Amino acid sequence: MAIQNIDTTPHLTTALHGQLERLESHLLSHQADIERWLRLQWQNTPAPFYASVDLRNAGFKLAPIDTNLFPAGFNNLSPSMLPLCVQAIQSAIERLNVSAYRILLIPENHTRNLYYLESVATLRDMLQKAGYEVRIGSLLPDLQQSQKLTLPSNKTLLLEPLIRENDCISVKGFKPCIVLLNNDLSSGQPTILQGLQQKILPPLHLGWSNRLKSSHFAHYTQVAQEFSKEIEIDSWLIDPLFKNCGKINFMKKEGYECLADNVEVLLNGIRSKYKEYNVAHKPFVIIKADSGSYGMGVMTVHSGEDILALNRKQRTRMSSTKEGQAVQQVILQEGVYTFETWGANNAVAEPVVYMIDHSVVGGFYRVHTTRGVNENLNSPGMRFEPLAFANSCITPELEQAPDAEPNRFYAYGVIARLALLAAAREIND
Repeated sequence: MAIQNIDTTPHLTTALHGQLERLESHLLSHQADIERWLRLQWQNTPAPFYASVDLRNAGFKLAPIDTNLFPAGFNNLSPSMLPLCVQAIQSAIERLNVSAYRILLIPENHTRNLYYLESVATLRDMLQKAGYEVRIGSLLPDLQQSQKLTLPSNKTLLLEPLIRENDCISVKGFKPCIVLLNNDLSSGQPTILQGLQQKILPPLHLGWSNRLKSSHFAHYTQVAQEFSKEIEIDSWLIDPLFKNCGKINFMKKEGYECLADNVEVLLNGIRSKYKEYNVAHKPFVIIKADSGSYGMGVMTVHSGEDILALNRKQRTRMSSTKEGQAVQQVILQEGVYTFETWGANNAVAEPVVYMIDHSVVGGFYRVHTTRGVNENLNSPGMRFEPLAFANSCITPELEQAPDAEPNRFYAYGVIARLALLAAAREIND
């Protein structure tokens, strides 16, 4: 029987012009230098266990806009990447220098979010294929006995109540060597997880109750500057400008003046770089909660006046994030356009890159049919299209044009790993 070759490489329409194609060419021509530099960085600062990075490709700039240390969405990766995921898991755990064979996976409490539960099931399967016994312990406060869930894929999950004995955590009949968090701890560090003698990955202090995006991007700016000096490029091409100011209360309109002033300062900085690179587009700023995920507490503004003119509905939407956590601090980030579109309908798309340890293991395009090139795509109505990284991030094809998909994906993998290095320095601090 003849075997049909199926092309899994995404085909996109990208308004590539000028600088990004030159940037891609530059990255490709410095591949050996880049890989050597990154290898030395990982020796000094080990990578987090896993992470995902949201990128934006503006055609004149390629930069990360968010880094998640408790990634969901593993079910959206191409199945062809499973062997690489398994290998990366084995490498990451071996690097810990602990005799590990049992892993307790602690997910979010989204028992009604079937898409998220499919991700948990995929992550569990990858851990098992890597040779580890895996059980799932739930932080649900009212879970008194095991709960079996059947998913649309026909996979099943068994959620089990956590047991704390002295400084160890377990589920019935199962004492783990490693506790793997897939819960971003937005509402704080649960008492049951504090002071454990077992290895917890990622560390508790990296939950969103402690971590700030502004701190991450401060680390990223330093990484981008060091990297850019190494390969002789302008760091702005891979680094979104950002600012933050003091406390804010959207409902009471407290801190608005500081916010509006900083928007103007940031816009002036963006205008200066646009003028330097002859960019004809209108600068914009993304304002988002300085902690938290799931695309909540995000808005686009084009002037400080936009802040002062927010209506009650907009202020309400910006006042809280996941699990109703109040937004008290925001990061102001240079808006990076995405000029990549997917499919016949030209739906706006942005790449999301997944890493385990320091290896790129896959990714997908986040696609949205009703959002614009300057808007947040992590919102209801989005869908996902897998990225075929197998012959791209790992082995760029130098004989092809710089903007060919495999080579563009290599560039994605480089920038994502720079964001991963910034996260590693966060952990180290």
